[in-house]
Amino acid sequence: MDTRSPLEIRALRYLAQREHSRLELEQKLSAHAQSSTPEALSSVLDKLEQNGFLSAERVVEQVIRTRRSRFGSQRIVYELKEKGIDARLIASILPTLRKTELDAALKIWQKKFDQLPNTREERGKQMRFMMSRGFSMEVIQQVLSQADEENR
Repeated sequence: MDTRSPLEIRALRYLAQREHSRLELEQKLSAHAQSSTPEALSSVLDKLEQNGFLSAERVVEQVIRTRRSRFGSQRIVYELKEKGIDARLIASILPTLRKTELDAALKIWQKKFDQLPNTREERGKQMRFMMSRGFSMEVIQQVLSQADEENR
């Protein structure tokens, strides 16, 4: 006999699909928890965290794994903040993100453009694209200069 509440069952269904942060799961469940009290929702989330079903570390790992091939550190950090991930946890993964940022930026630039800009307009277009992907100006300039050195 299952002693789980309907709220907990719904939460486990969401977590079976993908990792969720506590904030995300709370927002999703609150839409279905009209009959439940906020304390009941909070206790379900606490129980899921204690049992290891809800983990901010796994959410961070998943976001990095899925987003790194398309986005820079700034965009990934923004997404983690939007998910309600603790600032200390974000700060702890930042050095790792920054280590791989140049390689990721170079791959993204090569996939999209693969040739140096001939005009200022093209250069601006390439830089704006890379900035929209969450790369810093410093990394974008490194990518363009590295590509320029390879073409010589």
